[in-house]
Amino acid sequence: MKIAILLTSNDTSEFTLRFPNDGDKFISLLAPLRPAWDFHVIPVMDNVFPGLIDHYDGYLITGSPASVNDPDPWIETLLNFIRKLDEYKVPTVGCCFGHQAIAKALGGKVDKNPTGWELGRSKTDFNPIDGWNPVNTDSIGLYSAHCEQVLKLPPAADILGTCKTCTYASFKIRNHFFTTQYHPELSYDFMDQLLDYMLENNEIEENIWKHGKVAIQCSNESEKFARIMVTFLERSRELSQEK
Repeated sequence: MKIAILLTSNDTSEFTLRFPNDGDKFISLLAPLRPAWDFHVIPVMDNVFPGLIDHYDGYLITGSPASVNDPDPWIETLLNFIRKLDEYKVPTVGCCFGHQAIAKALGGKVDKNPTGWELGRSKTDFNPIDGWNPVNTDSIGLYSAHCEQVLKLPPAADILGTCKTCTYASFKIRNHFFTTQYHPELSYDFMDQLLDYMLENNEIEENIWKHGKVAIQCSNESEKFARIMVTFLERSRELSQEK
């Protein structure tokens, strides 16, 4: 499969430049599971988009420190692009910002977390909906880093997973969209240094920093979630070709 990773992170801080960009993080996560897949990182935050939607077999939309409610032109272009992905039922996975962008583009609502920053690790408990969960897992713990979340689902969405601080932690739309509010692509080192960076720059309070430092001691269940992602994209592609 030929996969476009839509890079949405517009952070150019010294901290972010210590690490690979989010597109490369996802390639490192997914390529070992599907070494024959062809991955392409497209910097949509620079208003660069695929010329033809069917040039790729599937899409992945990354996380970002931007808000889907920001007025930046590239965000509106991305929301319109997502509507096209929905129209043509193209297999797509959205993570964090990507999850929120899919929700907003298709009629949902995204706003501030009722409890403020969620930084650390959260466990998503999945619903027993037939046909979507290829690894038959009941719950997955993933790293968290967001101050906004989906507060209203799009009309066509089905809730796949919830957690204590996020009612709509994961959803699907028919067989072509699958999302998570969380971050399978992030490493322990990234989260550890992110917490320190945010505290040093007065972006979070010490109690949030302390909670996050403890929470990330439990591992990010990245590989388990990555297996769901690649299997979903494959199955979605098969279903789209059957029509």
